[in-house]
Amino acid sequence: MVDLVGQYHHIKKEVDKAIQAVLEQGHYINGQIVKTFARNLEKYLDVKHVIPCGNGTDAIQIALMALELSPGDEVITTPFTFVATAEVIVLLGLKPVFVDIDPDTFNMNVEKIEEAITSRTKCILPVHLFGQCCNMESILEIANRYGLYVIEDNAQAIGADYLFKDGRTAKAGTIGHIGTTSFYPSKNLGAYGDAGAIFTNDDNLADKMVHIVNHGSRTKYHYHYIGVNSRLDSIQACVLDIKLKYLDEYRDKRIKTADNYDRLLENIPQIRIPKRSNFTTHVFHQYTLRCESRNELQQWLKENKIPNAIYYPIPLHMHNPYKKHLNNQSFPVAESCSENVLSLPIHTELPKKSQSIISSHIEKYYNR
Repeated sequence: MVDLVGQYHHIKKEVDKAIQAVLEQGHYINGQIVKTFARNLEKYLDVKHVIPCGNGTDAIQIALMALELSPGDEVITTPFTFVATAEVIVLLGLKPVFVDIDPDTFNMNVEKIEEAITSRTKCILPVHLFGQCCNMESILEIANRYGLYVIEDNAQAIGADYLFKDGRTAKAGTIGHIGTTSFYPSKNLGAYGDAGAIFTNDDNLADKMVHIVNHGSRTKYHYHYIGVNSRLDSIQACVLDIKLKYLDEYRDKRIKTADNYDRLLENIPQIRIPKRSNFTTHVFHQYTLRCESRNELQQWLKENKIPNAIYYPIPLHMHNPYKKHLNNQSFPVAESCSENVLSLPIHTELPKKSQSIISSHIEKYYNR
């Protein structure tokens, strides 16, 4: 599904030199390269504050901690995503409230949000799934009307552009009160281990989160908030700082790869190729189809040694830890998508020949 070794070999000299410099300096935690990377990412995203942290899950938790919510407060999010989004809500004693998804984009259905709001609702946490933004303009309008915070889970869409109706643009993750991201190795901007970051234009929230990532302290042995230990290490920062220079190139390669898949697959009636929303660019962290006879197709591809993956086979509301937070609610679109989605390899090193082979095997399956 990814070729991290191939990608490394294209930037090997730069990476090796940067890692060696960290080893020679011996500043492994909060070294200068961490600060340099944060500043460079701020420039790229056009955001006032980037706070690096240990991973994307911590990023969401720290963002929620900065809001100083009370136990039982509700956070609206999606049931069709990786577990980390809901996991930290529950860990903090908050209540996840799910809303169903749009069947074409897999993102939160904004028309379902307002009916999920109660007197305990404090935050909306949309996930920019598979590489394109949720309908942030509508989400912000709802949040403003009800006085809610908005935290963007941007683990899969870093580098995507959101297009406002008035012509303005903003990078994914910089639109709400706080944005979070993961630099897990397979992400579009990936480290060589766990890593994450938080974004905001709010000075007060930024100051809190800078404290929280470091045990609630900004000055050693002076603790202003309850915090966590979630600092980005210098080796991961130096790798990310190099890859950041190539992020737009990586994005363009992924888009070209997705366009080529579209061309190869668009005439197979049993599958639905990914839809692009008109208010966002799509950076294709995943290329996800909806397929008839998905499980049988997946088995066919496995037998023919074609990589593939299912994101996500079971919606979050159907897992035991989250059922108890619901009143026998169902989310039929998320449940349907979980039964027919299939993701194909998409990464910066994928040749067109491989795409042709993958697509031909899909066509062969449906034409048997």
